[in-house]
Amino acid sequence: MTRYALKIEYDGTPFCGWQRQSGQPSVQQALEEAIRRLEPDAPGIGAAGRTDTGVHATAQVAHCDLAKPWECFRLMEALNYHLKPLPVAVVAAAPVGADFHARFSAKGRRYLFRLVARRAPVTHDAGRVWQVRHDLALAPMQAAARHLIGLHDFTTFRSTMCQAASPVKTLDRLDIEARPYPHGTEFRFHLAARSFLHNQVRSIVGTLERVGAGAWAPDQVRDALEAADRAACGPVCPPQGLYLDGVTYEPDPFAV
Repeated sequence: MTRYALKIEYDGTPFCGWQRQSGQPSVQQALEEAIRRLEPDAPGIGAAGRTDTGVHATAQVAHCDLAKPWECFRLMEALNYHLKPLPVAVVAAAPVGADFHARFSAKGRRYLFRLVARRAPVTHDAGRVWQVRHDLALAPMQAAARHLIGLHDFTTFRSTMCQAASPVKTLDRLDIEARPYPHGTEFRFHLAARSFLHNQVRSIVGTLERVGAGAWAPDQVRDALEAADRAACGPVCPPQGLYLDGVTYEPDPFAV
């Protein structure tokens, strides 16, 4: 058997998330079915992140084991052929060692969240951004975000259904930028950590949006974090604007 790492893009709209669920379409199921069109006895695959319903990816990573040796370009092309017409694409493939695991070998994960503030409904980005119909202030959100950088107990920003052993995580990056958007503004939240708690990103972005709207002061985010109480969290934003944007490995299996 040869193990391959796969880098995958997908639109999460028609899926129940990454992970297989009985009676519901998932990205994992779509990819495994494509793999088994090549090798019917191929085992299941592992992935770097189990994205939720409606969450997208520009650089999810999974691994699969195949008995037949494949040229990477041909493997990518064959999988994409069998994935049609689903909004899933393998954008890169690389052979890796038998000890490589898409989840457990990962050194870090990066997420992007897209938030659009404008009055008119979005059309081309419908289902791919979270839209609010009021103005947002960038500087207060950036000030509030600084309270969340570093090693903290993120209980406040953790789903009650989270299965992680500990709420203590190190958030390495939380940058927010504003970009022009037709008749509005797009705010992009860039987050990086070794790993994230369930709903951590959406809880953080939903809370920071309240700061941008003027409903919270930036220091209230610090107070909410220190409370270590889920009840202190702001609203959890919808999944449509969230993208798994990258996974870090050492060495990078996709490096040319």
